[in-house]
Amino acid sequence: MMPTPDARHRSVLLEAAVEALVQGNGGTYADLTCGLGGHTGGLLEADPEGRVLALDRDPKALAIARKRLADHASRVVFVEASFSELQTHGRRHGLWPFDGVLADLGVSSLQFDDPGRGFSFRQAGPLDMRMGPSVGANVAEHLADIDESGLARVLARFGEVPRARSVARAILKARDEGGLKSTLDLARAIEAGGGGRRGSAVHPATLAFQGLRIWVNRELEELDALLDVLPEALRPGGRAALISFHSLEDRRVKRAFAGPKLDPALRHLPHAPELGPWRALSSQAPNEEEKARNPRARSARLRVAERRPS
Repeated sequence: MMPTPDARHRSVLLEAAVEALVQGNGGTYADLTCGLGGHTGGLLEADPEGRVLALDRDPKALAIARKRLADHASRVVFVEASFSELQTHGRRHGLWPFDGVLADLGVSSLQFDDPGRGFSFRQAGPLDMRMGPSVGANVAEHLADIDESGLARVLARFGEVPRARSVARAILKARDEGGLKSTLDLARAIEAGGGGRRGSAVHPATLAFQGLRIWVNRELEELDALLDVLPEALRPGGRAALISFHSLEDRRVKRAFAGPKLDPALRHLPHAPELGPWRALSSQAPNEEEKARNPRARSARLRVAERRPS
Protein backbone atom coordinates (compact mmCIF):
# COMPACT_ATOMS: atom_id res chain seq x y z
CA MET A 1 0.00 0.00 0.00
CA MET A 2 1.45 3.33 -1.06
CA PRO A 3 1.52 5.71 1.93
CA THR A 4 -0.53 8.89 1.93
CA PRO A 5 1.06 12.09 3.23
CA ASP A 6 -1.35 12.59 6.13
CA ALA A 7 -3.31 10.12 8.24
CA ARG A 8 -6.38 12.34 7.95
CA HIS A 9 -6.16 12.46 4.17
CA ARG A 10 -6.56 9.26 2.21
CA SER A 11 -6.19 9.93 -1.50
CA VAL A 12 -8.97 8.20 -3.39
CA LEU A 13 -8.01 5.41 -5.80
CA LEU A 14 -4.35 6.30 -5.31
CA GLU A 15 -2.72 3.09 -6.51
CA ALA A 16 -5.08 2.67 -9.46
CA ALA A 17 -4.54 6.21 -10.71
CA VAL A 18 -0.75 6.09 -10.34
CA GLU A 19 -0.46 2.68 -11.99
CA ALA A 20 -2.56 3.89 -14.91
CA LEU A 21 -0.38 6.95 -15.54
CA VAL A 22 3.19 5.80 -14.94
CA GLN A 23 4.42 3.83 -17.93
CA GLY A 24 8.18 4.17 -17.43
CA ASN A 25 10.87 6.37 -15.91
CA GLY A 26 11.48 10.03 -16.60
CA GLY A 27 7.91 11.03 -17.41
CA THR A 28 6.30 14.42 -16.91
CA TYR A 29 2.99 14.60 -15.07
CA ALA A 30 0.42 17.13 -13.93
CA ASP A 31 -1.59 16.70 -10.75
CA LEU A 32 -4.28 19.32 -11.22
CA THR A 33 -5.77 19.00 -7.72
CA CYS A 34 -2.73 18.49 -5.55
CA GLY A 35 -4.48 18.90 -2.20
CA LEU A 36 -2.23 17.52 0.53
CA GLY A 37 0.00 15.80 -2.02
CA GLY A 38 -1.17 12.19 -1.94
CA HIS A 39 -1.42 11.60 -5.68
CA THR A 40 1.59 13.83 -6.40
CA GLY A 41 3.68 11.82 -3.94
CA GLY A 42 2.48 8.58 -5.49
CA LEU A 43 3.59 9.71 -8.96
CA LEU A 44 7.01 10.84 -7.69
CA GLU A 45 7.59 7.52 -5.92
CA ALA A 46 6.42 5.39 -8.83
CA ASP A 47 8.65 7.25 -11.30
CA PRO A 48 11.94 8.08 -9.51
CA GLU A 49 13.08 10.22 -12.44
CA GLY A 50 9.71 11.84 -13.15
CA ARG A 51 8.67 15.47 -12.69
CA VAL A 52 5.28 16.76 -11.59
CA LEU A 53 3.46 20.05 -12.02
CA ALA A 54 1.20 20.24 -8.95
CA LEU A 55 -1.68 22.72 -9.16
CA ASP A 56 -4.24 23.65 -6.54
CA ARG A 57 -6.46 26.63 -5.82
CA ASP A 58 -5.80 26.35 -2.09
CA PRO A 59 -2.51 27.88 -0.88
CA LYS A 60 -2.87 26.21 2.53
CA ALA A 61 -3.03 22.78 0.93
CA LEU A 62 -0.04 23.56 -1.27
CA ALA A 63 2.01 24.67 1.74
CA ILE A 64 1.34 21.33 3.44
CA ALA A 65 2.07 19.33 0.29
CA ARG A 66 5.29 21.26 -0.30
CA LYS A 67 6.50 20.47 3.21
CA ARG A 68 5.54 16.81 3.08
CA LEU A 69 7.16 16.27 -0.32
CA ALA A 70 10.31 18.24 0.50
CA ASP A 71 12.49 15.22 -0.29
CA HIS A 72 11.31 15.47 -3.90
CA ALA A 73 11.56 19.27 -4.14
CA SER A 74 13.75 19.23 -7.25
CA ARG A 75 11.17 17.21 -9.18
CA VAL A 76 7.91 18.97 -8.37
CA VAL A 77 6.64 22.48 -9.13
CA PHE A 78 3.80 23.75 -6.94
CA VAL A 79 1.53 26.43 -8.39
CA GLU A 80 -1.55 28.09 -6.91
CA ALA A 81 -3.88 27.87 -9.89
CA SER A 82 -7.05 26.26 -11.21
CA PHE A 83 -6.73 23.36 -13.57
CA SER A 84 -8.11 25.35 -16.48
CA GLU A 85 -4.70 27.10 -16.34
CA LEU A 86 -2.85 23.87 -17.13
CA GLN A 87 -1.47 25.02 -20.48
CA THR A 88 -0.16 28.33 -19.15
CA HIS A 89 1.81 26.77 -16.30
CA GLY A 90 2.80 23.62 -18.16
CA ARG A 91 4.49 25.68 -20.87
CA ARG A 92 5.96 28.17 -18.40
CA HIS A 93 7.77 25.40 -16.54
CA GLY A 94 8.86 23.45 -19.60
CA LEU A 95 6.78 20.36 -18.85
CA TRP A 96 4.28 20.61 -21.72
CA PRO A 97 3.10 18.25 -23.18
CA PHE A 98 2.77 15.68 -20.43
CA ASP A 99 2.99 11.90 -20.20
CA GLY A 100 0.20 11.81 -17.63
CA VAL A 101 -2.45 14.14 -16.25
CA LEU A 102 -4.44 13.45 -13.10
CA ALA A 103 -7.35 15.31 -11.50
CA ASP A 104 -9.24 14.37 -8.32
CA LEU A 105 -12.35 16.51 -8.72
CA GLY A 106 -13.62 16.28 -5.15
CA VAL A 107 -13.36 18.70 -2.24
CA SER A 108 -10.21 17.97 -0.24
CA SER A 109 -10.36 16.72 3.35
CA LEU A 110 -8.48 19.84 4.44
CA GLN A 111 -11.25 22.02 3.06
CA PHE A 112 -14.19 19.88 4.14
CA ASP A 113 -12.98 19.31 7.69
CA ASP A 114 -12.33 23.00 8.41
CA PRO A 115 -15.61 24.69 9.48
CA GLY A 116 -14.06 28.02 8.55
CA ARG A 117 -14.19 27.11 4.86
CA GLY A 118 -17.98 26.79 4.85
CA PHE A 119 -18.28 23.45 3.04
CA SER A 120 -19.93 21.47 5.83
CA PHE A 121 -23.53 21.76 7.00
CA ARG A 122 -22.78 19.84 10.20
CA GLN A 123 -20.74 22.59 11.88
CA ALA A 124 -21.25 26.34 12.06
CA GLY A 125 -19.07 28.21 9.61
CA PRO A 126 -19.08 31.26 7.38
CA LEU A 127 -20.99 31.25 4.10
CA ASP A 128 -17.88 30.89 1.99
CA MET A 129 -17.42 27.60 0.03
CA ARG A 130 -14.53 28.92 -2.07
CA MET A 131 -11.80 26.41 -2.88
CA GLY A 132 -9.23 29.19 -2.74
CA PRO A 133 -8.96 32.91 -2.04
CA SER A 134 -8.55 33.75 -5.71
CA VAL A 135 -11.85 32.15 -6.74
CA GLY A 136 -13.84 35.37 -6.33
CA ALA A 137 -17.17 35.92 -4.57
CA ASN A 138 -18.18 33.60 -1.75
CA VAL A 139 -21.58 31.95 -1.46
CA ALA A 140 -23.00 34.73 0.74
CA GLU A 141 -22.13 37.28 -1.95
CA HIS A 142 -23.62 35.08 -4.65
CA LEU A 143 -26.84 34.69 -2.66
CA ALA A 144 -27.09 38.41 -1.93
CA ASP A 145 -28.37 39.42 -5.34
CA ILE A 146 -30.05 36.37 -6.88
CA ASP A 147 -33.79 35.89 -7.28
CA GLU A 148 -35.87 32.81 -6.62
CA SER A 149 -35.96 31.61 -10.23
CA GLY A 150 -32.20 31.98 -10.61
CA LEU A 151 -31.43 30.17 -7.38
CA ALA A 152 -33.86 27.38 -8.22
CA ARG A 153 -32.05 26.88 -11.53
CA VAL A 154 -28.69 26.72 -9.72
CA LEU A 155 -29.96 24.13 -7.25
CA ALA A 156 -31.61 22.00 -9.93
CA ARG A 157 -28.74 22.16 -12.40
CA PHE A 158 -25.73 21.79 -10.12
CA GLY A 159 -27.25 19.88 -7.20
CA GLU A 160 -30.15 18.04 -8.82
CA VAL A 161 -32.09 19.14 -5.73
CA PRO A 162 -35.67 17.86 -5.38
CA ARG A 163 -38.22 20.66 -4.91
CA ALA A 164 -35.57 23.17 -5.96
CA ARG A 165 -38.04 26.04 -6.21
CA SER A 166 -39.29 25.50 -2.66
CA VAL A 167 -35.75 25.20 -1.31
CA ALA A 168 -34.71 28.39 -3.12
CA ARG A 169 -37.71 30.21 -1.67
CA ALA A 170 -36.81 29.13 1.87
CA ILE A 171 -33.17 30.19 1.47
CA LEU A 172 -34.10 33.62 0.19
CA LYS A 173 -36.72 34.05 2.89
CA ALA A 174 -34.05 33.43 5.51
CA ARG A 175 -31.75 35.86 3.70
CA ASP A 176 -34.35 38.61 3.53
CA GLU A 177 -35.24 38.18 7.20
CA GLY A 178 -31.58 38.43 8.26
CA GLY A 179 -31.42 34.82 9.37
CA LEU A 180 -28.76 33.58 6.97
CA LYS A 181 -25.51 34.09 8.88
CA SER A 182 -23.83 30.67 8.92
CA THR A 183 -23.74 27.28 7.25
CA LEU A 184 -26.08 25.95 9.95
CA ASP A 185 -28.61 28.68 9.11
CA LEU A 186 -28.35 27.74 5.45
CA ALA A 187 -28.79 24.03 6.23
CA ARG A 188 -31.90 24.73 8.32
CA ALA A 189 -33.44 26.82 5.53
CA ILE A 190 -32.75 24.06 3.00
CA GLU A 191 -34.27 21.44 5.29
CA ALA A 192 -37.38 23.57 5.81
CA GLY A 193 -37.78 24.22 2.09
CA GLY A 194 -37.29 20.57 1.22
CA GLY A 195 -39.91 19.33 3.64
CA GLY A 196 -37.65 17.98 6.39
CA ARG A 197 -35.87 14.65 6.71
CA ARG A 198 -38.78 12.38 5.73
CA GLY A 199 -36.96 9.39 7.21
CA SER A 200 -33.96 9.65 4.88
CA ALA A 201 -30.50 8.88 6.23
CA VAL A 202 -29.09 11.50 3.85
CA HIS A 203 -29.23 15.04 5.18
CA PRO A 204 -31.51 17.17 2.97
CA ALA A 205 -28.78 19.83 2.67
CA THR A 206 -26.32 17.43 0.99
CA LEU A 207 -27.32 18.06 -2.62
CA ALA A 208 -28.00 21.76 -2.12
CA PHE A 209 -24.57 22.36 -0.59
CA GLN A 210 -23.04 20.45 -3.50
CA GLY A 211 -24.91 22.62 -5.99
CA LEU A 212 -23.95 25.87 -4.29
CA ARG A 213 -20.31 24.81 -4.07
CA ILE A 214 -20.18 23.90 -7.75
CA TRP A 215 -21.80 27.24 -8.61
CA VAL A 216 -19.43 29.33 -6.49
CA ASN A 217 -16.28 27.62 -7.79
CA ARG A 218 -17.44 27.30 -11.41
CA GLU A 219 -16.46 23.65 -11.19
CA LEU A 220 -18.22 22.43 -14.32
CA GLU A 221 -16.86 25.32 -16.38
CA GLU A 222 -13.38 24.47 -15.08
CA LEU A 223 -13.86 20.82 -16.01
CA ASP A 224 -15.11 21.68 -19.50
CA ALA A 225 -12.07 23.93 -20.04
CA LEU A 226 -9.79 21.09 -18.95
CA LEU A 227 -11.46 18.54 -21.22
CA ASP A 228 -11.06 20.93 -24.16
CA VAL A 229 -7.31 21.34 -23.70
CA LEU A 230 -6.50 17.83 -22.42
CA PRO A 231 -5.86 16.18 -25.82
CA GLU A 232 -3.27 18.84 -26.61
CA ALA A 233 -1.78 18.57 -23.12
CA LEU A 234 -0.73 14.92 -23.57
CA ARG A 235 1.86 13.37 -25.82
CA PRO A 236 0.59 10.58 -28.10
CA GLY A 237 0.36 7.55 -25.84
CA GLY A 238 0.07 9.73 -22.75
CA ARG A 239 -2.76 9.08 -20.32
CA ALA A 240 -5.38 11.02 -18.41
CA ALA A 241 -6.85 9.79 -15.12
CA LEU A 242 -9.86 11.75 -13.85
CA ILE A 243 -11.65 10.97 -10.59
CA SER A 244 -15.20 12.30 -10.28
CA PHE A 245 -17.61 12.19 -7.36
CA HIS A 246 -21.02 12.87 -8.87
CA SER A 247 -22.85 12.26 -12.13
CA LEU A 248 -22.54 15.82 -13.43
CA GLU A 249 -18.76 15.44 -13.59
CA ASP A 250 -18.66 11.79 -14.58
CA ARG A 251 -21.03 12.24 -17.52
CA ARG A 252 -18.77 14.95 -18.95
CA VAL A 253 -15.64 12.84 -18.56
CA LYS A 254 -17.28 9.72 -19.99
CA ARG A 255 -18.62 11.65 -22.98
CA ALA A 256 -15.24 13.28 -23.70
CA PHE A 257 -13.33 9.98 -23.52
CA ALA A 258 -15.92 8.20 -25.71
CA GLY A 259 -15.17 10.48 -28.67
CA PRO A 260 -17.47 11.56 -31.52
CA LYS A 261 -20.63 9.61 -32.30
CA LEU A 262 -21.56 8.27 -35.71
CA ASP A 263 -23.87 10.63 -37.58
CA PRO A 264 -27.33 8.96 -37.54
CA ALA A 265 -27.95 10.18 -41.10
CA LEU A 266 -25.07 7.97 -42.29
CA ARG A 267 -25.97 4.84 -40.37
CA HIS A 268 -27.04 2.92 -43.52
CA LEU A 269 -23.98 3.90 -45.57
CA PRO A 270 -20.48 2.43 -45.56
CA HIS A 271 -18.78 4.75 -43.13
CA ALA A 272 -15.44 4.91 -41.38
CA PRO A 273 -16.26 6.74 -38.15
CA GLU A 274 -13.89 9.52 -37.20
CA LEU A 275 -11.65 8.53 -34.36
CA GLY A 276 -11.55 10.94 -31.49
CA PRO A 277 -8.37 11.77 -29.58
CA TRP A 278 -8.99 9.16 -26.89
CA ARG A 279 -8.82 5.44 -26.40
CA ALA A 280 -10.79 4.73 -23.24
CA LEU A 281 -8.87 2.26 -21.08
CA SER A 282 -10.77 1.70 -17.85
CA SER A 283 -13.47 2.78 -15.46
CA GLN A 284 -13.12 1.88 -11.81
CA ALA A 285 -14.83 2.48 -8.48
CA PRO A 286 -13.21 1.97 -5.07
CA ASN A 287 -13.45 -1.55 -3.71
CA GLU A 288 -15.27 -2.34 -0.48
CA GLU A 289 -12.07 -2.20 1.55
CA GLU A 290 -11.28 1.33 0.39
CA LYS A 291 -14.87 2.51 0.94
CA ALA A 292 -14.80 1.11 4.48
CA ARG A 293 -11.46 2.80 5.15
CA ASN A 294 -12.48 6.09 3.56
CA PRO A 295 -16.26 6.68 3.43
CA ARG A 296 -15.76 9.78 1.28
CA ALA A 297 -14.54 7.52 -1.51
CA ARG A 298 -17.85 5.70 -1.85
CA SER A 299 -19.13 7.77 -4.81
CA ALA A 300 -15.81 8.08 -6.64
CA ARG A 301 -15.29 6.94 -10.22
CA LEU A 302 -11.88 6.81 -11.92
CA ARG A 303 -11.84 6.97 -15.71
CA VAL A 304 -8.59 6.48 -17.62
CA ALA A 305 -7.99 7.20 -21.30
CA GLU A 306 -4.95 7.18 -23.56
CA ARG A 307 -4.14 9.85 -26.12
CA ARG A 308 -4.24 8.38 -29.62
CA PRO A 309 -1.40 9.12 -32.03
CA SER A 310 -2.01 12.32 -33.98
